[in-house]
Amino acid sequence: MDHEKLVEASRMILEAIGEDPNREGLHRTPERMARMYSELFQGLSEDPDTVLNTVFTEDYDEIVVVKDIPFHSMCEHHLLPFTGVAHTAYIPSGKVVGISKLARAVDHYARRPQVQERLTNQIADLIETSLDPRGVAVVIEATHSCMTMRGVQKPGSSVVTSAMRGVMRSDPKTRNEVLELIRGGQRF
Repeated sequence: MDHEKLVEASRMILEAIGEDPNREGLHRTPERMARMYSELFQGLSEDPDTVLNTVFTEDYDEIVVVKDIPFHSMCEHHLLPFTGVAHTAYIPSGKVVGISKLARAVDHYARRPQVQERLTNQIADLIETSLDPRGVAVVIEATHSCMTMRGVQKPGSSVVTSAMRGVMRSDPKTRNEVLELIRGGQRF
């Protein structure tokens, strides 16, 4: 990332809204904003092929679920945050992944300008291509600041998206089983 350009852009935003970036309270804000954007968008500079690289041979062919993975991302339309939880599931076909890597997959794609629909698909596609499982499911529940604090201003609203691959998509019984495991008795 171009750190100096981020600092200058941050300074320009402060000036554009009528603030003085040199006043005491804002003096170091452009630098802090630049570091923040570098952190929030670090997924742009990471290689997705390295995210799910801890794979083990294992004779297990039932559903593996990692749920309630907290994440934050930035809506690419307004550069405002959306936050929530992601639920990932897959049915191995001879390979399992270190479970912390599934949380890393969520973070990898969340740390870039995003829309929730694409984020959901990218996580599912990464699991599918990296593990070649019998099925993949990703469900994301999130609250979008661009909808709660501006525009229609509807606090409390949330968006739920899903991406299903393999038997999670083609077999209604398997799809329902994984959704029940993710819900844990809760309604979406």
